[in-house]
Amino acid sequence: MESLLAEVESIRDELVADRRWLHQHPETGYDLPETVAYVRGRLEEMGYEVEEPIESGLVCCVGDTTGPCFLLRADMDALPLEEQTGLPFAATNGNMHACGHDFHTAMLLGAAQILKRHEAELPGCVKIVFQPDEEATDPRETLGNEALCDAGVLENPKVGAAAGMHLCPVGVPVGTVGSITGTAFFSVDDVEIEILGTGAHGAQPQKGVDPLNIMSHIHIALQEVLAREVNPYEACVLTFGTMGGGTAANIIPERAHMLGSLRTTNEETRQRLHERITAIVEHTAAAFGGEAHVAFLRGLPTVYNDPALTEELEGCYERYTGRRALRLSEPFSGSDDFGCMSHRVPSTYFLLGSTPEGSEEFPLHSPYIVFDEGILATGCSLLVSAAMGWLEDRARGAGDAPAEA
Repeated sequence: MESLLAEVESIRDELVADRRWLHQHPETGYDLPETVAYVRGRLEEMGYEVEEPIESGLVCCVGDTTGPCFLLRADMDALPLEEQTGLPFAATNGNMHACGHDFHTAMLLGAAQILKRHEAELPGCVKIVFQPDEEATDPRETLGNEALCDAGVLENPKVGAAAGMHLCPVGVPVGTVGSITGTAFFSVDDVEIEILGTGAHGAQPQKGVDPLNIMSHIHIALQEVLAREVNPYEACVLTFGTMGGGTAANIIPERAHMLGSLRTTNEETRQRLHERITAIVEHTAAAFGGEAHVAFLRGLPTVYNDPALTEELEGCYERYTGRRALRLSEPFSGSDDFGCMSHRVPSTYFLLGSTPEGSEEFPLHSPYIVFDEGILATGCSLLVSAAMGWLEDRARGAGDAPAEA
């Protein structure tokens, strides 16, 4: 095929147009009617047959489905956030693509276009997946990536490896591809604790069981678990952002409530902490004469980058573009539901530096964040190189599929 960079450059205007349309029409969760219609329409224009195995989840294939299969994924949902960028194509409907999913979707549409042009050359197939609800803004329990996996997106044809990417406004230079081996993103679990006591007059605490006192002891005890039971070389964070209860200064309430998040880089630690948090909460409450119940809400596993696959795809990127990925030494402290897929098939999740040079660096999910449209071609090239390079490696007997995580 001709120079990949030159070919991607030839569709730059379409990449920008797709991104700007998506940016102006942000939708959240699984409720993505305009987004899905637009993406489906673009794919059908390219000649794809598009399936929708779950609500607002689109899947199509290019190439020989009897051969090896490589999966590319992008997320399409936005955030319920009022945009403050001042861009001429800023969203005005109360939602915002403040996490770059408009870029992810546009870049995968571009990759789909390039791959379709070279369908006859593919020694296998590429499964192209657009998912809803990565941001977990929908109240249902199952996020988009897990829902697609449960619906069989990794089968028929069976996926041998998968890749995706996320914009990175801080820590990676603009236009640079960042890669991580092993744990790439933290796991996350929302932790909800309900504490039950016995109400009483504030002047007669002996006649009640104070759930606020129990809550204080639980909070301290849980921080001690991290300090004394987790390897100090292992990243682990437990933060409670909501704690409270009661209605007046002179009333001991019957209930108190805590809501926090647990983030880890190790799945064994994550599961062990689920058990320890539950035990400590229940026993601490019982020690003070009350009750407590713990619920772990809609958690996400770590994103695990298969080391052998990551090294292979770094090589594919350099082979096709002449550029090298920047190997990063630490995982990204955020979380992503691509982790669901990464624990089922060998996967790699790249980062792409996205803050315009000389601009202020805003974090993801900021209403002021602006991304550099110049990176659209880079991201598109990365996705194409990963898919075509992986298939070519299998065709020539190199790069045997790495073991599952």
